[in-house]
Amino acid sequence: MAGGLNAAQLVRFYRLMYLSRKVDDREILLKRQQKIFFQISCAGHEALLVAAGLALRPGYDWFFPYYRDRAICLALGQTAEEQLLQAVGAADDKQSGGRQMPSHWTSPELHIVSPSSSTATQCLHAIGCAEAGRYFSHHPESAKKPDPALFDYRQFKDVQYHGDEVTYVSIGEGSTSQGEFWESLNSASNNKLPVMYVVEDNGYAISTPVEANTPGGSISKLVANFPNFHFAEIDGTDPIASYEAMVEAVAYCRSGKGPALVHGHVVRPYSHSLSDDERKYRSEEEIQADALRDPIAKMQVWLLEKGVLDQRGLDELHKSVEDEVQVASDRAVGAQPAQPPTILLHQYSENLNPTDGRFSSTPQNSGEDRTMLDLINTCLRDEMRRDERIVVFGEDVADATRDQALRAGAVKGKGGVFGVTAGLQYEFGNDRVFNSPLAEANIVGRAIGMAVRGMKPVVEIQFFDYIWPAMHQMRNEMSVMRWRSNGTFSCPLVMRVPMGGYLTGGSIYHSQSGESIFTHTPGVRVVMPSDARDAIGLLRTAIRCDDPVLFFEHKNLYRAVYGREPYPGPDYTVPFGKAKVARKGKDLTVITYGAVVPRALEAARRMEVEKGIDVEVIDLRSLSPYDWEAIAESVRKTSKVLIAHEDMQSWGYGAEIAARIGDELFHDLDAPVRRVAGMDTFVAYQPILEDLILPQAGRIFDAMVELAAF
Repeated sequence: MAGGLNAAQLVRFYRLMYLSRKVDDREILLKRQQKIFFQISCAGHEALLVAAGLALRPGYDWFFPYYRDRAICLALGQTAEEQLLQAVGAADDKQSGGRQMPSHWTSPELHIVSPSSSTATQCLHAIGCAEAGRYFSHHPESAKKPDPALFDYRQFKDVQYHGDEVTYVSIGEGSTSQGEFWESLNSASNNKLPVMYVVEDNGYAISTPVEANTPGGSISKLVANFPNFHFAEIDGTDPIASYEAMVEAVAYCRSGKGPALVHGHVVRPYSHSLSDDERKYRSEEEIQADALRDPIAKMQVWLLEKGVLDQRGLDELHKSVEDEVQVASDRAVGAQPAQPPTILLHQYSENLNPTDGRFSSTPQNSGEDRTMLDLINTCLRDEMRRDERIVVFGEDVADATRDQALRAGAVKGKGGVFGVTAGLQYEFGNDRVFNSPLAEANIVGRAIGMAVRGMKPVVEIQFFDYIWPAMHQMRNEMSVMRWRSNGTFSCPLVMRVPMGGYLTGGSIYHSQSGESIFTHTPGVRVVMPSDARDAIGLLRTAIRCDDPVLFFEHKNLYRAVYGREPYPGPDYTVPFGKAKVARKGKDLTVITYGAVVPRALEAARRMEVEKGIDVEVIDLRSLSPYDWEAIAESVRKTSKVLIAHEDMQSWGYGAEIAARIGDELFHDLDAPVRRVAGMDTFVAYQPILEDLILPQAGRIFDAMVELAAF
């Protein structure tokens, strides 16, 4: 009858739009009654979003929405009650268990992936999701449940994929200023991924108008030259035009031609949220002009004019929707709120704890002693042979992106700036080992999308010093995906991160430490080996773990003579949260990790020779979780404790351990807890300065002497 829709479909289209508006209105009422605690609406976006929902396939395609996307989620199959249960923070909120504020749509069954309140971060997740779908299509064996005799560690997800699936991602026009949006466009374009972007342009990013946010006032003009894209700019308040544009964009993506971007001009008849008052920055004339373009009113008139509905039919439809929302609201308001015992549920996997006994193993040594770098590379090879879902990517990690010369033997290949991933691309192919753009958020965001789908990305951040562009993805997305979705989604990826100083010339931007920032983040495991055997064992545990893991590799230890070990076998693992006694002693305890371990051991040997003091050195290995029992046992034995680490002393990792020792072991101490750490400044280029800034064996020795004499 219109746009390929018959009368019944048009009525359903309008009903979904009206349902979305009425749920918005009910939330506003509940907020004013103080029965919910936040409200942000989809009003004015309904036509564009219902069109997208009807053009796509729930439970077949994948969806990365944002907080204006109520209407598409209703069109995909969510109910008003499900949405209102989230608004009241109910225990039965299937989307988040009372953890997310309203409008954070989530449904594993419908393939709606849990979003955050951050803007544009989900664009990179959509890229990773689309890459995963393509990977499973090209490697169908990897999507099957593996042999449990071979895979007795992490919980493999039931992978669902289709060769012509489309990944939907939406953002507001203001969010197109975010770097993650542009980084995602690069990858979607380069890889011709079936990602459909929907830009919901209501003219305002809260109070900032489009012309102040977007050069030229139109995102369509800025993105028009990206290759392989299908573009459409439409009146998003026109249901028929919106549906036709969505059908065309979806068909383009399904055909394998590449991504699409639909730029829909919509309106925002309500303020940004109930916490905002748009009359402070919008004139009454402007607000009234938008009201004339309200898609609900426009479609009502169109349905009546075309004879699809008469006034009686329209009134009956309205009453049906209003009754549905009333019932849903009553049930939601009467629902039990989320309860305190659930707070820590799903912070980490309940099915697989990397601290438990299954990860304790005995090394089956073979061959000569090898470096930490060698055994990390070997671990990656072992696990990639074992598990086809593992992919490795990052900056420069491939042997050669243009691999003709590599395959012909004309070039050796790179494999990372330190050579840690050397040879992996040659053995496993370009779709399992590849270079990313020079963009750290791109690396982590794509890995999140892949992991959500059941892949196991093991990504590299080239230098810890450049991890900060990825921090948004790490803190607001990776760490919290399982918790915020109440355990329905997770992203168990591994981030390998070379870090630390002692390089002679590393300077400010190649010598940083900063582990305390990440151990302060719930939901992430953080480990840092100091020798080759622990490196291979902890990395294998990280890969087989079901949580996101930060695997810190100290650059100074990659090829160090200290800590070389023979290959301990293809199934050797080290549990997280279990410290190692690097040197037994009875007079004084040193708690340390990373590159400070060999320096502490050197100081301990000197203490024995020169002072007759027997020092015990505890190598934590795992920073989050850490082994409190091992610390307490040693401190009770020696009654004197020194904490040594490379990062700055103030607000550093050792401060928490010192505080806990003082709190819980005070009566076991014979002296104050001491710390030796980096100076509270940056690492300098001149070696004389670097030596003073970072803790050396001599400084650790001096602290031991003072503590022993107390």
